Amino acid sequence: MIKQILFALSLLITIGVFAYTTRKLIALFKLTKPAFVVTDFGKRIAVTLKVAFGQTKIMRRPVIGFMHALVWWGFLVILFGSIEMVIDGLFGTERVLGFLGVVYDVLFASGDVFAFLIAILVAAFLFRRIAMNVKRFSGVEMKHKSHVDANIALTIILILMVTLLGMNTFYILGATSAGHQVVGIYPIASIFAGWFGGMSGETAHLFHEINWWGHILGIFFFANYLPYSKHFHVFMSVPNVFLSNLNPLGKMTNMENITKEVKMMLDPEAAFEEPAEGEEETIERFGVMDVEDVSWKNYMDSLACTQCGRCTSVCPANLTGKLLSPRKIVMNVRERMKEKGPEMIKNGKDWSDNKALLGDYITAEELWACTTCNACAQECPININQPAIILDMRRYIVMEESAAPGELNSIFSNIENNGAPWQFAQDDRMLWADGLTMNSPTK
Repeated sequence: MIKQILFALSLLITIGVFAYTTRKLIALFKLTKPAFVVTDFGKRIAVTLKVAFGQTKIMRRPVIGFMHALVWWGFLVILFGSIEMVIDGLFGTERVLGFLGVVYDVLFASGDVFAFLIAILVAAFLFRRIAMNVKRFSGVEMKHKSHVDANIALTIILILMVTLLGMNTFYILGATSAGHQVVGIYPIASIFAGWFGGMSGETAHLFHEINWWGHILGIFFFANYLPYSKHFHVFMSVPNVFLSNLNPLGKMTNMENITKEVKMMLDPEAAFEEPAEGEEETIERFGVMDVEDVSWKNYMDSLACTQCGRCTSVCPANLTGKLLSPRKIVMNVRERMKEKGPEMIKNGKDWSDNKALLGDYITAEELWACTTCNACAQECPININQPAIILDMRRYIVMEESAAPGELNSIFSNIENNGAPWQFAQDDRMLWADGLTMNSPTK
């Protein structure tokens, strides 16, 4: 009974903290602007099954991609065991889902094997991060705390897998010692149990409880650590893929406020129409200057980002030595919202700290280095659309600050004056052909 009470309190605290974090995130999302109406649910489900669950995009790097996919699939299988632990903890039962029979055997045998594989793979990931100089793990945006954060998250995962294997191992020893039937099949834990053949039932039970509590409390802690970590993608990647941009890469969206202005130019009478009742006429900003201008999808992309660096590693601008790093752009959105968002919630949306996403975090030089080739969006394993936010910030530079590069300003002037990007009038376009004679075709 004491165990149930302690577990219930632990679960209640975990849910409470998670609800508090979720409430804060919802408040931050409310600061953002609309993105698109979610439709085509069938297509979205298909994309989610293929990209998120099938891990198809991450497999473009076959070895490390398959390693990561095994960890992901392993977590999905082990999730069933975590659900069982919550039920057991609340009701004082043990292996309560055992009535599933063969299904239980398959799930928990798979979970036991995956726990061992994940432990090995995570240890390899840690070694890779600490001892190997992987180029895409570095960059100006990858501060020391980013590397520490990654190592902490991987260490927690390793501990979770070790405690899971320990829990299964000492469960087998305890059940065998007491003459009870072992519920489920545990291929790896059975091997480990053979190493402790002379252990008494009481000792096995003690170690089982230590590992059981270590595992479940580790899960509770990890669940509340993730939203503040780069590994938040554990929660956000599937929703982010589901809410992917379904348009072909490279298709640029029109700005609604600009479309409205054009329509008003075509119908001048519309400019004098009174706004509808209850509708306030507000002056909208063109493009993105700061986080209150980004869409909810831009912000979701920043939360889902795994910081893997695949986008930057294929960026032609970055590869040629320019400042642009698509990963940095996405990370800066999350960092800026973390800094400014809470103050805006507290003091109102007009609150300012005299800083902005554009300028203080991201420079115009970075933005204009982008060729909008969409290699980054094509490569991202969770379908983040990096060019979308880059394009919107460039729109602000051009339309609000009139600070486009000189070459673009010349093109804009030519289009305005000549109806074409070239520096001569439409009437002069055929001057190059003066003096040329057309020979009639031979009959």
